[in-house]
Amino acid sequence: MINIRLISKIMMFFGLLLSPVIVLAESADSGDTAWILTSTALVLFMTLPGLALFYGGLVRAKNVLSILMQCFVIACVVTILWVVYGYSLAFGDGGSMNAFIGGLDNLFLANVSRESLSGTLPESVFVMFQMTFAIITPALIIGGFAERMKFSAMLFFSVLWVTVVYFPVCHWVWGGGWLADKGLLDFAGGTVVHITAGVAALVAAMVLGNRSGFQTTAMMPHNMTMTVTGAGMLWVGWFGFNGGSALAANGDAGMAILVTHLSAACGAATWATLEWIKYGKPSALGTVTGMVAGLGTITPASGFVGPMGGLIIGISAGIVCFYATGFIKQKLKIDDSLDVFPVHGVGGILGTLLVGVFVSISLGGVGFAEGVTMGSQLGVQLTGVIATVAYTAVVTFVILKLVDMTLGLRVTEEQETEGLDINQHDERGYIL
Repeated sequence: MINIRLISKIMMFFGLLLSPVIVLAESADSGDTAWILTSTALVLFMTLPGLALFYGGLVRAKNVLSILMQCFVIACVVTILWVVYGYSLAFGDGGSMNAFIGGLDNLFLANVSRESLSGTLPESVFVMFQMTFAIITPALIIGGFAERMKFSAMLFFSVLWVTVVYFPVCHWVWGGGWLADKGLLDFAGGTVVHITAGVAALVAAMVLGNRSGFQTTAMMPHNMTMTVTGAGMLWVGWFGFNGGSALAANGDAGMAILVTHLSAACGAATWATLEWIKYGKPSALGTVTGMVAGLGTITPASGFVGPMGGLIIGISAGIVCFYATGFIKQKLKIDDSLDVFPVHGVGGILGTLLVGVFVSISLGGVGFAEGVTMGSQLGVQLTGVIATVAYTAVVTFVILKLVDMTLGLRVTEEQETEGLDINQHDERGYIL
């Protein structure tokens, strides 16, 4: 005689055993989610207050509030744009245009709910994490035109730039666009963040022209304590920037953080050593600049290379970016005020190319994709660099000319002499 009650209990027992598997398959991974939530906070911390303090200390006292204000407002405006249409353009399905731009099916995050997932993460967490990258990129650019652009022009420029430069390039690389299809390796933003910001800053510096008194009047940082403090915040925040780009709490994230820290240390030490040799003394400004160069250069490679790659990339960043900085200002006489292009642009280019070498298993990396050789990977990396540089340069130039025709880009010479804090915001950074 069949014992119905016993069979029922057995079925309930196996049902309980299987139920956690079913729940886990339909739920976000709690460890991954916790790590990316933390990384999101770290990356936002890089802009506010990290970059704001780093840049703020580098300008003259009469312009410190203008820098802080620009960083703060960019964070606010880009946040709104990202929710309204930015996320959809960057990570949506663009249909027949998907190689170049995403679609508009996710305007106002229409399809993002509490239950929707992006891999092992709640989609809301992925949205917020990627938003912080969209925020810091245009904020980096302000270093190229610091102390001379109208606040209204900066705001209009940032809105247009993030829309027609950042969102499309982000889609090319991370949203399933044409560079992703080619197999471009950009773990955390060598092309998407650093090359775009660096090239845009250089173009802006050239279009606006040099600051009054450039190369004839000393324009020393007004508060190196502020700058070094901001630099330290950037260093720590970068662990979320690169480590979080693994989108999981795993070995890729751990290695990304390790090589990020190593490259930053090597970049700082190399830059300081070069200053010591050339000028007889290492400077705090040079040391923190070398650190940022190391961080920017390792960014595209961070999840793909091992410790040896981090070491060599960091040293290379210190050397190449050090000489690029002098070349831009002293040889070309371009007033990229806070060295955005030689540090972020050149560093991004260098790192994007070097990942094609140090991704090799024999050099400690994760290895090439099946059928890919070092030569072919370097070809893809070079294609990504050239496309990003060319597109960013041309579109940024057009945007700047459009803003100049409508609002005017630059403050008057009298306003520049007075300082942007007073004439753009009617405030002072310091009460004298």
